[in-house]
Amino acid sequence: MSVVSPIPSYILVIDDEPDIRETIKEILEDEGYEVGLAEDAAHAREALRQRRPDLILLDVWLPDDDGITLLKEWSEGQALVAPVIMISGHGTVETAVEATRLGAYDFVEKPLSLSKLLLVVQRALEAERLRRENIGLRKFIRPQPDPIGDSAVMRELRQQVQRIARHNAWVLISGEPGSGKELFARYLHRCSPRAERPFVEVGVAAISGEHAATELFGSEEGGRISYGYLEQAHGGTLFLGEVADMDPAVQAKLLGSLETRTFLRVGGSVPVEFDVRVVAATHRDLEGEVRAGRFREDLYYQLNVVPLRIPPLREHSDDIPELLTYYVELFAEQERLPARRFSAAALKRLRQYPWPGNVRELKNLVQRLLILCRGEEITLEDVETALGVRDKPVEAEIAVAFDSPLRAARKQFEKAYFEYQLAVSGGNISKVAQVAGIERTHLYRKLRELGIK
Repeated sequence: MSVVSPIPSYILVIDDEPDIRETIKEILEDEGYEVGLAEDAAHAREALRQRRPDLILLDVWLPDDDGITLLKEWSEGQALVAPVIMISGHGTVETAVEATRLGAYDFVEKPLSLSKLLLVVQRALEAERLRRENIGLRKFIRPQPDPIGDSAVMRELRQQVQRIARHNAWVLISGEPGSGKELFARYLHRCSPRAERPFVEVGVAAISGEHAATELFGSEEGGRISYGYLEQAHGGTLFLGEVADMDPAVQAKLLGSLETRTFLRVGGSVPVEFDVRVVAATHRDLEGEVRAGRFREDLYYQLNVVPLRIPPLREHSDDIPELLTYYVELFAEQERLPARRFSAAALKRLRQYPWPGNVRELKNLVQRLLILCRGEEITLEDVETALGVRDKPVEAEIAVAFDSPLRAARKQFEKAYFEYQLAVSGGNISKVAQVAGIERTHLYRKLRELGIK
């Protein structure tokens, strides 16, 4: 495996003056950027068809269509494909305002100050990188710089990922649901020379049917170009989540592109090259899926260059206290929940629990405990209730006085019954009402009558 070098950003310069085009090209290439040139709107459209840029420098005045017309065309009904910096020697306030309204990042006047231009280019590329990163992290309550845990298992796993990240080999991540496969895929990307380039996540189960090819490869329909996932990830990492769920037809289309490193957009006729690192993940036995005929063997070997197994939480239970602390602080910060502490007995119980849902289950349990518990300390009883587990059958705890009047005995039974259902459901009123077969409003009245808070 060879060590991969960082992929430079690709900048498209559109200007009708040859001297300016070449000067800008030389300056940008000296700074390590890759540069494409276009002398008018027609050549600009063709350049966009050939390759998706990371940034566009666009002159307002062009010999055919002007720059504002191009900007309108690119922004109509969709976001701009890349940040656009307008340049002009005849700019007006009205032109600058219109360009900004259409989504241009900035407006630079001629004669160009090359130092200022480089600064604007750097800022635009950084703003776009942060925008992409923010989109990818919206599902997280706050960013996790590294996978959490100081156990020997986690330290070795992080070191393994760091070694893999230095190379360009494709990776197949396996692990139980909730164990952190996507988290490690993002960590792999951050540790790699591709860290400044896009991380594009694809839920493959959602890609099927007639729109699958468009989503993966983009399209050139009606004179407009749409860039698919492969082009969006160019220079970066393409993450295929739960790859075993991929539609067979999509498997065949994707395999051809991965083998040749090229693809055709829907409606296009010219092959497009791409450079991505593919990281796939699955919780299934992919070799078993191949034997069962549900996953292509050739695609499996294409993806499984470097296997990476994410262990379940029960295999690194020493990390549980640190994970609990992290999620308590997280929910206290983001959801204003009280930052409760765990008693020694509660902590011991959680370290012994098998965690079938792994880290995802732990996170949900912490949130549930912070919402439902009342004291500053989370007790063993709180934990048992939240887990829906009791050390002995609840039925044995129901002491109905048979010499009592029927009404009193029934009340004793109902109180024990609803306390049990609330414990099993984690306090979920809707679930209790469904199990008991009564309306929520009636259940609330019943709980008040029984003295259950």
